Amino acid sequence: MSLSRIYMSHLMNTYARQPVSFVKGEGVWLYDAEGNRYLDALAGVAVNGLGHAHPKLVKAISEQAAKLIHVSNVYHINEQEQLADKLCEISGMDKVFFCNSGCEANEASIKLARLYGHNKGIKTPEIIVMEKAFHGRTLATLSATGNRKTQAGFEPLVSGFVRVPYDDVEAVKQVAVNNPNVVAILVEPVQGEGGINIPHDAKGYLEQLRRICDDNGWLLMLDEVQTGIGRTGTWFAFQHTNIVPDVMSLAKGLGSGVPIGACVAKGIAAETFTYGKHGSTFGGNPLATAAGFATLMIIEEENLRAHAEQMGDVICNGLRAALKDVAGVNIIRNAGLMIGVELNRSCGDLVKRALAEKLLINVTADNVVRLLPPLVINQAEAEQLVDTLAKLIKQFLSE
Repeated sequence: MSLSRIYMSHLMNTYARQPVSFVKGEGVWLYDAEGNRYLDALAGVAVNGLGHAHPKLVKAISEQAAKLIHVSNVYHINEQEQLADKLCEISGMDKVFFCNSGCEANEASIKLARLYGHNKGIKTPEIIVMEKAFHGRTLATLSATGNRKTQAGFEPLVSGFVRVPYDDVEAVKQVAVNNPNVVAILVEPVQGEGGINIPHDAKGYLEQLRRICDDNGWLLMLDEVQTGIGRTGTWFAFQHTNIVPDVMSLAKGLGSGVPIGACVAKGIAAETFTYGKHGSTFGGNPLATAAGFATLMIIEEENLRAHAEQMGDVICNGLRAALKDVAGVNIIRNAGLMIGVELNRSCGDLVKRALAEKLLINVTADNVVRLLPPLVINQAEAEQLVDTLAKLIKQFLSE
């Protein structure tokens, strides 16, 4: 597709698209129509964990597409059962509802929490959510999101959310004392869109929230859409702690690019949805769930969880060394291959500058360079990423 064709597009103008179109990929690399090669440090925003065109994934998708792509959920779907079994095995949870995206998974969590509250006799159930959170762009998930900029123009928002600062357990305790309508907490273990925000004591934060939920009969619901599927070095970010959530939202890396979402639940939460209470036409179709199962098996076979943690540290430590004492660099932080470089100024222009150097990055929260490379990135590629990005940041901050 030519760039002139892109700029005469009939697509709605919902993205500030970069002036490039990719025609193929391999591993961490993407190629444009002219054959230029780009190092993909964004992975479709934490989606392409296996990189591009992983041969085992291609084989699994191709074989499934040749057999059966879609059948209604009014029938048993073997591929869906297989993936649900695997997710419950690796998470220690009990049941799964499949959908098509992260916001759909979070919508399912929100509906589940409200139904849980109504079943307890609470007429107007409320959910605690966090400032700077991002849970999606559907109306309910947008209302749960803690970003006024993304909400503007879509009022009236959905009610039933109580917002507190992220990483502030005392604020949650105050709500517990004063609000009898709360039924759940919805929280990201690491805030991705909010700027790779990591609690100062990530393990202790989730464990304290778990304790508050247990004390008050609330559900602890984790949005692991971005942190899940090996990105932080474990299957799920909560596995860096000693807790298990009642509900967990998954998507992004689960299908390695094939759209899929999952709402995973445990205990009473797993029994809350009953016949007719929720559904999805495409959710859990044979193609998507075959891709999801193949993704999990490849991550397991290739030891990509430990590799993600190792490469995340290589990149983060490399950037810290390269940008040491550089004025304008506030902090560099990571949870595995979720990496944020926070600067002291707006830095959206770095996306274009990186593109010119054949590097794909993202800027979020106005001043945070966000890196979400494929889990398969190797040492040499990680070092190339560090070298290229460090030079770009130094040049940008010197102007």
